[in-house]
Amino acid sequence: MTLINIRNLGVTLGNRLFSKLNLVVNAGDRIGLVAANGRGKSTLLACITGALEPSEGEITKARGLTVGHVAQNVPAALFDTPFYDAVLQALPADQAESEAWRVDVVLESLEVPEVMRTRPLKQLSGGWQRLAMIARTWVCEPDVLLLDEPTNHLDLERIKQLESWLNGLPRDVPVILSSHDRAFLDATTNRTLFLRPEQSPVFALPYSRARASLDEADASEARRYQRDMKTAEQLRKQAAKLNNIGINSGSDLLVVKTKQLKQRAEKLEDAAKPADLERSAGAIRLSNRGTHAKVLVTLEDAAVTAPDGTLLFRTGRQFICQGDRIVLLGLNGAGKSRLVSMLKRAIESPGAAPDGIKATPSLVLGYGDQALADLADKDTPIGTIIRRFDVGDQRARALLAGAGMTIDMQTKPIGQLSGGQKARLAMLVLRLTEPNFYLLDEPTNHLDMEGQEALESELKAQEASCLLVSHDRSFVRAVGNRFWLIERKRLVEVESPEGFFASVGG
Repeated sequence: MTLINIRNLGVTLGNRLFSKLNLVVNAGDRIGLVAANGRGKSTLLACITGALEPSEGEITKARGLTVGHVAQNVPAALFDTPFYDAVLQALPADQAESEAWRVDVVLESLEVPEVMRTRPLKQLSGGWQRLAMIARTWVCEPDVLLLDEPTNHLDLERIKQLESWLNGLPRDVPVILSSHDRAFLDATTNRTLFLRPEQSPVFALPYSRARASLDEADASEARRYQRDMKTAEQLRKQAAKLNNIGINSGSDLLVVKTKQLKQRAEKLEDAAKPADLERSAGAIRLSNRGTHAKVLVTLEDAAVTAPDGTLLFRTGRQFICQGDRIVLLGLNGAGKSRLVSMLKRAIESPGAAPDGIKATPSLVLGYGDQALADLADKDTPIGTIIRRFDVGDQRARALLAGAGMTIDMQTKPIGQLSGGQKARLAMLVLRLTEPNFYLLDEPTNHLDMEGQEALESELKAQEASCLLVSHDRSFVRAVGNRFWLIERKRLVEVESPEGFFASVGG
């Protein structure tokens, strides 16, 4: 049964976000919406809800259809509202009193603990705020559910719970969700829409298999484009030759033939370029200055403690060696970020290194944290690069342009940039630091898929030594060559992350 029909839809907001988009949404569809940051995912969802008028095309919906939309941000008016009340207030006034039980049912299905339900949203983590917005939408029992980056701020345990919740929804309720989490899309979708400026292909497959099909289609389209450009060049050469003959002989027929050849060449050249040759969001490149040391960090049963001194775990005897890409696994609160902080201190201030941690003196640290705290909101990208590195104004601007920063963005306060733009700036800072060891805490948090895949490729191509923390399962699988797991207050090495992934949220 068709619930939503999108025909020839297009939106231009400064740049063309998408055009000629056709999509039919049927009962039971689970559609993954994929595009780089700023390429129209949220815009398309707003068009479906009716909040935004498209530049062209139309959207028709089944009569009486209700659409539930979970946006990325919490409305400021709800910050002081307790979790439970925020969900209850979403119900129509005539239902709020007699059908409050609906709130309890939804909160139970999302596994929201009792202690969380009475707290104001402003006191909760970003992850719990996301779940509150999902609960507010679902308690009204919409016919279609739209989710905009639903895994933002969620740890792996909550992501797995959200996967189970989505897969447990009534099968006739279609879901359209935008996400940069590839493993999440694979687990929750059965169709994939790749949103592009010119042509937006749809595959009846979850993300990874759809991406493989898209890559094949892009490669074929690129070959066609090269053939067409070669043919156009030959036509122009023939036209030039005939034009000379026509002028010398005074033949009107040859002049007409010349014009026809030129028109054929122009038609080929005006054809849309391959969709995979779109404007990039900015390159991510890393560096590795190298070191002769084979063992970079030694852990001699170091104690990792909470701020109040409570023991979280002991490391045992462990070594981080050159070429290791170690992924640190563990439940939320197990002490992953605490160990990262201790390693950072040991490398930057060897004289004040925590007991049981020794770093080789030749280490140059490249550190990135999930909050991007190394970037000052009031500073500008150009100011950040010029002050920290001896590159000069012209070189700094070229580097920022390569990272996707327009001239206008380069002089804006960093606090006004998007999460993706800040992340690319942070990666440029890492590269210019020229480290030989990386400590990365949730490095993909603000990166779109293009950025995630570029970071994966760079870490492997540079043979970078690193220890990283990430809840991005696809990233962990692609990058890690060693895996440390915190369990039962000990740090142990495991063969792969799959056992941990299977145990979380299960």
